[in-house]
Amino acid sequence: MQTREVDAPAVQALLAAAVAAPSIHNTQPWRFGLDPDSRSILVHVDRGRRLPIADPHLRAQYLSVGAAVFNIRVAAEFLGWEPVVRLRPAPEDPDLLATVQLTGPVEGGQPSLSELYGAVERRHTSRMPFTGRPVPDPIVNEMISSARAEGAHLEVPGIMATRRLLHVTAVAEARNAGHLARAAEARTWITAPGADAAYGIPFTALGPRDASGRIPVRDFTSALPVPQLPALRFERHAQVALLWTSHDGRDDWLRAGQALERVLLTATVHGVRTSMLHQAMEWPDLREDMAGSRQRCNPQLLIRFGYGPDGARTPRASANVVPDALESGGHQRGGGPAE
Repeated sequence: MQTREVDAPAVQALLAAAVAAPSIHNTQPWRFGLDPDSRSILVHVDRGRRLPIADPHLRAQYLSVGAAVFNIRVAAEFLGWEPVVRLRPAPEDPDLLATVQLTGPVEGGQPSLSELYGAVERRHTSRMPFTGRPVPDPIVNEMISSARAEGAHLEVPGIMATRRLLHVTAVAEARNAGHLARAAEARTWITAPGADAAYGIPFTALGPRDASGRIPVRDFTSALPVPQLPALRFERHAQVALLWTSHDGRDDWLRAGQALERVLLTATVHGVRTSMLHQAMEWPDLREDMAGSRQRCNPQLLIRFGYGPDGARTPRASANVVPDALESGGHQRGGGPAE
């Protein structure tokens, strides 16, 4: 079987998948390029799109880039290539976080990520109430296996442990609300109704508060001159999953981002909605509390999942390709824990 040519339409499809990935506050902190000699997509971090207060060590930014890398892998297999990923391959270029070499074709008989391709465009964060209908164990187990396949762990706790994790998240949310600089930083990424923006979270994508106070939904709109959404009653027993890694280096963050997106796409394939509760990860002591008594557990994200309305779309920067730029190895900015 002949390997497909890496032409502009193919690269555009790869980047369109990449920019559909979730990112913290929809900052879309990445840049893309092409090395035509090695047939590799280059994935750089865009340090200009960081959150210095909420994410001073760039951990969430690396998770976001890792999610984009995973989507490139999914699209590559869908297009017939075998993607080979190298994380942080050039010490002299610390902003080059990954390369995805397009080899192939994909060998038959191996599990293919291409089955997730249709979910890339459909996956959206849902901040709305879920029905409370439990997600069946086979689907939950598939989500757990998806994280394990990427070198991470996904733990779905019982009722009491879930309440503890939500309580820690609620403490973080209260701290964020009372921290003027953090609140101001978050508000800069909210897009006003009718605004034409390629980044950030549109007001229409924000969810209501939980009238019962059980689900600590992040409040982006405090002190904003916008109408407040009426509070709604969320599910009584939330289903959550803690994504964590055994180590906590930069490569681990990139792997966790790939695991996160694989879990989210797996859930989407089965009609399961997801939202991300990242607040506790932004405070070192509360992030440690999320680990509980687990040994060598480095929490990366808390995922709420269940059945309910689809999430609203968030904007993405253009993934258009300029062939001349690709010929010369030029970079393309592209858009998309967590939107």
